Amino acid sequence: MMKERILISACLLGLHCRYDGGHQKISGTERLEEAFTLIPICPEQAGGLSTPRIPCELQNDAIQILDGKGRVLNRNNEDCTDMFIKGASEALFLTDLFQIKKALLKEGSPSCGSSGVYDGTFSGTCKPGEGITTCLLRKHGIQVYNENQTDELI
Repeated sequence: MMKERILISACLLGLHCRYDGGHQKISGTERLEEAFTLIPICPEQAGGLSTPRIPCELQNDAIQILDGKGRVLNRNNEDCTDMFIKGASEALFLTDLFQIKKALLKEGSPSCGSSGVYDGTFSGTCKPGEGITTCLLRKHGIQVYNENQTDELI
């Protein structure tokens, strides 16, 4: 029997794709691999951003940004909105291609956050909200979990 496929933030598997060139490998990936076929993605890399890269934060809610009414800026005040939207679209493409219904994404990320993101001031302050990729996936019926919800996912 074929295992269910899930989309997963590549940094959670140990790929060095975070803004700082690091990763956020989680423990228990073996359990995930037993339960699912893991399809990794880094939406920020898929959208054309480099690694490492200047940190980016949402200046508006993700839904506003996807509707063309907001921006994603990096710490140098450069607009990275188009790359975040492209990366989210690439993630959505993978869910269609592999018939994926669930995703495990990195909390806090401007792309992947599912319940919290940084507040747009680059002060290290988080606020309730979701990243661009999470918002787009949820809009298309994909269930999104974060690394603190792996027990719920399995």
